Amino acid sequence: MSPERFEELVGEALDEVPVALLSLMNNVVFLVEDRPEDGSDDLLGLYEGTALTERGWDYAGTLPDRITIYRLPTLKVCDSEDDVVEEVAITVVHEIAHHFGIDDQRLHDLGWG
Repeated sequence: MSPERFEELVGEALDEVPVALLSLMNNVVFLVEDRPEDGSDDLLGLYEGTALTERGWDYAGTLPDRITIYRLPTLKVCDSEDDVVEEVAITVVHEIAHHFGIDDQRLHDLGWG
């Protein structure tokens, strides 16, 4: 799958997130990369930043949080474009949840592994 098509799918996944939820997100940017910097192929997405639940009165003037979705690892675990659509949607929700302070264990408990 081309990088352009993958980016389209990430955009479509973001379009499915309720506007009310997206409007609560603050100082965050979404990126698509081929793979993590360390070259690993088992990480599908990554949230880097300070979760909303951890921001205090002194949170100001910082660079945006980053949510990165990794193309090649995602393609590796998927057999079809339909699988990619589903996996991208799950990964986007998973990383957005981290922005709201929800940890991996709670996400797994909720079925968003």
